[in-house]
Amino acid sequence: MGFLEISNISRYQDGKPIVDDISFSQKAFQKIAIAGETGSGKSSLLKMIAGLVQPDKGMIYFNDKHVLGPEFKLIPGHPDIAYLSQHFELRNAYRVEELLSYANKLTDEMANAIFEVCMINHLAKRKTDQLSGGERQRIAIAQLLIRSPKLLILDEPYSNLDLIHKNILKNVIREIGDSLQITCLMVSHDPSDLLPWADEIILMKSGIIVQQGKPEYVYRHPSSAYAAGLLGDYYILPSKLSDAFRKFAGFIENGKEIFVRPEYFKIVSEQDGIEATVRERNFLAGVYALELSIADTNIIIKTMQKHPQKGDKIFIVLEKEAFEK
Repeated sequence: MGFLEISNISRYQDGKPIVDDISFSQKAFQKIAIAGETGSGKSSLLKMIAGLVQPDKGMIYFNDKHVLGPEFKLIPGHPDIAYLSQHFELRNAYRVEELLSYANKLTDEMANAIFEVCMINHLAKRKTDQLSGGERQRIAIAQLLIRSPKLLILDEPYSNLDLIHKNILKNVIREIGDSLQITCLMVSHDPSDLLPWADEIILMKSGIIVQQGKPEYVYRHPSSAYAAGLLGDYYILPSKLSDAFRKFAGFIENGKEIFVRPEYFKIVSEQDGIEATVRERNFLAGVYALELSIADTNIIIKTMQKHPQKGDKIFIVLEKEAFEK
């Protein structure tokens, strides 16, 4: 068996499955991200893996040993698996250094290395009610790490954080894997959190896995409109428009709809593309989002070019990768 093995686990609520016959495995130091709509069973799955919720069916193995749920343990949880919920809490009226000293199972040198990775050394003398949300989140992670877990499970770690603290925490989570050699399993709603970080992505809907694979493959080859929507904007171009783009790209027309992402489009000269009208133009952190009207279809494309303005006529083509699937 591998580092973590999930075998046909299910969990029911009021007779209905909230996690339904799920199986997957995780290797040591492999980064797996899970995405899905609210109510898809993500948090329930994580809590079962951590030994905090009892599966109604199936088995969970960690380092070749059965993970026991709360029905079989007086104190729920696995000693080598740390779970950070999206509603993490720190005790009030404690100094940070006091709170961490109670949880620490490591030498001072090893603990200080974790505090450095989590960027909290300067917060040691503060009380927990004097911290920002981002600072509290990083301290909560440090509090788990100094218990020396082998697997860190993160349930929506970036929720309710501003962009500055979110980017700091992203660096912390990356360093946890790279510097501390701790395996991470994470849930998030934001594809910009998952796609650059994960080695593998699992997409869930209604308690089941609907797609699983490498981030780039799952992004470019979604199994359904639902899977596509979880990882970013997309469009289904009608067959007539798809064939027009196929012709410009040098492909044979086939009368089929085509799935595309906004970045698949490229602005070209008049003779090399299909005409479109710019309805709206908005700046989005380094790129421009152009809402276009083309052959009775409205789409949004993303470009770094500055010149198209509202009302302009432009010409676009689809990158060949849109057809090579």
